[in-house]
Amino acid sequence: MRERRLRTDALPRHVAIIMDGNGRWAESRGLTRNEGHNAGLEAVREVVRSAHELGVRVLTLYAFSQENWNRPQGEVDALMRLLDRYVDSEVDEVDRNGIQIRAVGRLDEVPGAIRRKLDVAIERTRGNDEMVLVFALSYGGRQEIVDAVKKLVAEAESGKLDADAVDEKLVASCLYEPDLPDPDLLIRTGAEWRVSNFLLWQIAYSEIHVTNLMWPDFRKQHLVDAIIDYQQRERRFGQTSAQVRDSGEGEA
Repeated sequence: MRERRLRTDALPRHVAIIMDGNGRWAESRGLTRNEGHNAGLEAVREVVRSAHELGVRVLTLYAFSQENWNRPQGEVDALMRLLDRYVDSEVDEVDRNGIQIRAVGRLDEVPGAIRRKLDVAIERTRGNDEMVLVFALSYGGRQEIVDAVKKLVAEAESGKLDADAVDEKLVASCLYEPDLPDPDLLIRTGAEWRVSNFLLWQIAYSEIHVTNLMWPDFRKQHLVDAIIDYQQRERRFGQTSAQVRDSGEGEA
């Protein structure tokens, strides 16, 4: 069998990751769930560096979902402290590497001190253009769509929008970061086969890669493996294989 190699000419522009399995990783080792989240932070560091080195243009990490607010308060507090720690320890390197930080979600629900620190990092890196690093925080895909609909309703009620003008392009323009391309590749760790309310609008045509690895064990080679898997897929976007071959479109 021919060895599969990474093609640098066919990288996904946007990789989104559901970072699952910190708690199960810890429990299998007799550790606390919070120790699992601490271990997962090292995976975040390596994957951000690796995505940048490989030439990925956008990396979105599902850091904290709307549903995560329902976890025990001690675990919620620990996750917020990890976000705070990541910003403190990594923003210098992220900035040096030309990476722009963004955040999506209902950010007004994030504790004030952490939100302010995140805002400073976002503003500091705003002009960077080598890669965009997006943290999905207090995020839910359904909630994002609801918030987009509210914008459209407000426009309609003010007389600035006619219902007949509403189409997919207009709805997409009301999402949290409408200038970013939709994810080409969605990676989920932790062996779970669900999208967990993540980027529901944007992943309509994303290729999905699921790995049994728990997030704390995910490293550069696993990102490379996921991208190689992506590069084996035929992306048809509703066309037939023959149409894709004839047009040259639909490839990674």
